[in-house]
Amino acid sequence: MYGVVTRNEEEVEWPAFDRGFYEVKDVTGRAAEPLPNAVNMVSCFGDNAAGESSPELVPVDDDGNRATREQPYFDWAYVCPTHEGYREGLLETIADAAAANEDVRLDDVGFPRAEYCRCDRCERLFAESEYDDRFDWRASVITEFVSEASDRIPGKTYLTLYPDPYPGHLFERAGLDLSVLSAYVDEFVVPLYDTHYSTTYWLESIASGFQDLLGWSPETPEAGTPFSIELYAVDVDVDNLVHATEVAESYADKVFFGYDASNAQAAIRRKKADDRDGVSHG
Repeated sequence: MYGVVTRNEEEVEWPAFDRGFYEVKDVTGRAAEPLPNAVNMVSCFGDNAAGESSPELVPVDDDGNRATREQPYFDWAYVCPTHEGYREGLLETIADAAAANEDVRLDDVGFPRAEYCRCDRCERLFAESEYDDRFDWRASVITEFVSEASDRIPGKTYLTLYPDPYPGHLFERAGLDLSVLSAYVDEFVVPLYDTHYSTTYWLESIASGFQDLLGWSPETPEAGTPFSIELYAVDVDVDNLVHATEVAESYADKVFFGYDASNAQAAIRRKKADDRDGVSHG
């Protein structure tokens, strides 16, 4: 099964794709009306506009460094997951998306990195909590949010994961406890982006790691929570994208293509033609 991730309404209905994901809130803070014929996507704690207009929303580390694009390791600004007002607005956005289409995808869920957040609010909430370990407390914050979000999603809840399957990394980096979150998430999505895909050994390694982490594989679909892989399609050579697709679908439940529906469609058609040409009888 193939899907497309897009900001263009018309592309979610292209016949090449079995599923369309439509961004109703992205990391820039741009908002759009949710579509009834797409899985609407919500960037949760990635929000450049909110960070710029309300600096108090931005997480800080021990040294006071703010989680914004000015940092060398952030591509967008983050919002602290403990900010109650922002979370309430976010949950309203998710509910609106679910009212248009019962399936919703949650993007950019979690704390920005392991050293965040040390704002006064997080310091107070951690001190008042039942947890002695800060990582455990952070995970409880994120789990509570995903639980509240999934309560507002009557269909499938998709959750995007940072592409790091090494044991403990997602827990320490973002506060994602996958063993607990699996109770609220129907399918995880792992973006494995490259601008060339001229080699794919790394894609295979990461995909295999997520199989181990989630306990799911195409051979044992009843075990664990399924995951899909999202590939980058913008200006990627079609033959390379076809090969990346072949690798991805060997490990994942589905393959989605990001932000260039035309190139993705060409790759799907090429792959299907190659598959037909490869059939022999007798």
